[in-house]
Amino acid sequence: MTGPGARVLSLDSLVRIQRGRLTPGAPRRLLVPDGMTAPMGCDAVAVPARFGPLVLPRLPRVGCVYADAARWWWLVPSDSDYALEWPAPAHYAAGAVLPDSPADADAAGLPGLIHRPDGTLPYTPPIPLYLALCRITGTTPVWSRPVTA
Repeated sequence: MTGPGARVLSLDSLVRIQRGRLTPGAPRRLLVPDGMTAPMGCDAVAVPARFGPLVLPRLPRVGCVYADAARWWWLVPSDSDYALEWPAPAHYAAGAVLPDSPADADAAGLPGLIHRPDGTLPYTPPIPLYLALCRITGTTPVWSRPVTA
């Protein structure tokens, strides 16, 4: 298939997908698109799909965003959960590993890339993403909560 909506995969991407399908018990991960690098490692934050369109306009920079019918996923640098309690119903996925996904599922079942930033870094800045999710869910950020002894 060719044209403006065509999805082009490099040989490297196809090999990574195939290896993931053939390795029993291998976790399914969101992949960094070809031509991009993740020098700080890669985790992901997922929210129910209904929140996705509400989060996007609140972010100063949007990295790679993936979506399926149930969730939208943002790639963030590794350890972006350090000292943060991501607000429910957000799900933090270390290593960008998809939860509750059987290893034998078809690779076509991976969420699709719906936004790719310019440049080579796939990350959405985690603090603005965290604040946007707190705002949408009505959650007070951890650093604004009263300290209890």
